[in-house]
Amino acid sequence: MTWKRVATAVVLIPCVVGLVLWGSSAMVAVGVALVILLALFEFFALGDAIGHRAYRFWTAACALGLVYVQWLAAIAPSYELVGGLTFHREVGRILGVIPTVQDVFFVFVLGIGALTLWTKRPIVEALPSAGISSSGLILVAFPLTYAIRLHGVRADGPKLLLFALVITWAGDTAAYFVGRAIGKRRLAPVLSPKKTWEGTIASILGALLVAVAFARWLSVPWPHLLGMAAAGNVAGQAGDLLESAYKRSVGVKDSGSLLPGHGGVLDRIDALILAIPVVWYYWIWIYTPSG
Repeated sequence: MTWKRVATAVVLIPCVVGLVLWGSSAMVAVGVALVILLALFEFFALGDAIGHRAYRFWTAACALGLVYVQWLAAIAPSYELVGGLTFHREVGRILGVIPTVQDVFFVFVLGIGALTLWTKRPIVEALPSAGISSSGLILVAFPLTYAIRLHGVRADGPKLLLFALVITWAGDTAAYFVGRAIGKRRLAPVLSPKKTWEGTIASILGALLVAVAFARWLSVPWPHLLGMAAAGNVAGQAGDLLESAYKRSVGVKDSGSLLPGHGGVLDRIDALILAIPVVWYYWIWIYTPSG
């Protein structure tokens, strides 16, 4: 199993790093959209296992809408508010009104309402279908779109997104090997029996070491870099446990089998679902760089 994990990582990681560092924001948005769609449909398969059939294609369409508006926000960092509608001084001249995340969620709600009232699904499926569709959009798609926002940060954007990825990868790797070697105290036996407190601590330390390595590359003061690493890592571990809870609730080990040694796409990006937005919000709420 370990060699499969390593082989998959050796293939995927250089592709992801290359896209993040040298790809445009549009290319990153396309990559994020693909990952979101794959993860969403795995999430919907979990719902199917307990009889909760999602409005798959409507939710997927709205997820792509979130990707689009987050990309617009990433390339248009300065806004003017006119009559409650968001415009950008330059892009607005070409595109007109720029939709926001709130707009996409409102359209999603309207669509769920229409689908619930006018589809021929049994009435007993009304609430489960709306619930699993909303959960997929909120718990999988929306948080991952912040990868586009991170990439769009002026000057340090690609490096900052790579930082969020690497603290997660390094933390996962440290937790895996340390947990297997010396892990004894179970962290969450009901959700993930193999996770230990020793692995959790190793994961945080691994993320902090990444912060030290990135210190000369990112123009961020040491305290904030360490803070981002710690916050992002803890959030990532929470995201990992959250996905474990989803799988446990339907009685499966993996969300899919697309990635040898890792399971499904959702299994591979579960930690990033919370780590990426936490790094983003640390950046804009706590660090708040000038200029």
